[in-house]
Amino acid sequence: MNKPSIAIGSDHAGFRYKEAIKARLAAEGYPVRDFGTDSDAPCDYPDFVRPVAEAVARGEFERGIVLGGSGNGEAIVANRVRGVRCAIGWSEQTAVWGRAHNDANVLSIGERTVSLELAQKIVQIWLTTPFDGGRHLTRIQKIDPD
Repeated sequence: MNKPSIAIGSDHAGFRYKEAIKARLAAEGYPVRDFGTDSDAPCDYPDFVRPVAEAVARGEFERGIVLGGSGNGEAIVANRVRGVRCAIGWSEQTAVWGRAHNDANVLSIGERTVSLELAQKIVQIWLTTPFDGGRHLTRIQKIDPD
């Protein structure tokens, strides 16, 4: 089975988790491109999140992962890009629902809200959970109707 290509990006508050998640994904054979940031020096999350979301929306990557302090601002930015459905992952169950019910193609995680161990589990669950389709597909089609 081919593993989906992944765009990943963070601001300074998500940098440590981004690096750890990126390393694990690469070790597991996922094609990953890092859109930055490249340190924990203060920066603005839209500068790194929007390029991830746009690359996913253009079809250059199958999935995107964005990280910050809470994951909220990152999800807001990503969801402003047409064609992106970004779910905030703060538990194993939200990772399942984000994929199974929302067909989320971008995942947002807050480094200040979950442990690194849980963040890694959330990513793995989100990457391996299929979209349920059915009634959920009808709902997804209403997000971007044209």
